[in-house]
Amino acid sequence: MLCDISLEIRQGERVGIIGHNGCGKTTLFMLLCGVLTPASGDIILFGEPLKPGQFRPEVGLLFQDPDDQLFSASVWDDIAFGPQNMGFSPEEVAVRVAEAAEMAGVTHLLDRLPHHLSGGEKQMVAIAGLLAMTPKILLYDEPTANLDLRTRRRLIHFLQTASETLLISSHDLEFVLEVCDRVVLIDDGRIVADGCPQVVMGDQTLMEAHGLEKPHSLMPHRSSHHG
Repeated sequence: MLCDISLEIRQGERVGIIGHNGCGKTTLFMLLCGVLTPASGDIILFGEPLKPGQFRPEVGLLFQDPDDQLFSASVWDDIAFGPQNMGFSPEEVAVRVAEAAEMAGVTHLLDRLPHHLSGGEKQMVAIAGLLAMTPKILLYDEPTANLDLRTRRRLIHFLQTASETLLISSHDLEFVLEVCDRVVLIDDGRIVADGCPQVVMGDQTLMEAHGLEKPHSLMPHRSSHHG
């Protein structure tokens, strides 16, 4: 349950949404996608109120589990699904699939069966499926959950150069530090901190008060001196 949330996201920002399990992060994403309806208040998207149930291709949501997102007979078909449903011509769909696959680094997988892929490959294919719709806002729900270290590193580089506005919900706080230029800490359905990731997550008292740990990379490093 979210309450008294007031949040403005500026174009091009990369915002980390952090908080312990059940604090309201996924609920926030479902509201922003129009899947859930707010009991009160408005969600304004590009100057217009968001209507519940309305398909807004400008907003793409990456699910926690890519198996929830991939269902077609081939990777190509999965990436093409969004543009096809947006009514683009076959030629335009093909261009979008090729460009999205290139951006996500999955061109070599286009003929493969999605359920034969590794967790990391599925994740990048699911991202390509969103990119093919050229959204302006991308919501990533726990994007590193299924990734090995190499794919996680590739995703970090990919997101650091992304042009879209990003909202990233993650328990992987080191990942948030590397990718995001702003962080919002949610607890009990309310925003308790909003600001620079190094400042918010570097506040050990604040983090521990809300069920999180200060990221290891922000801990002071002791050096040993030998006389």
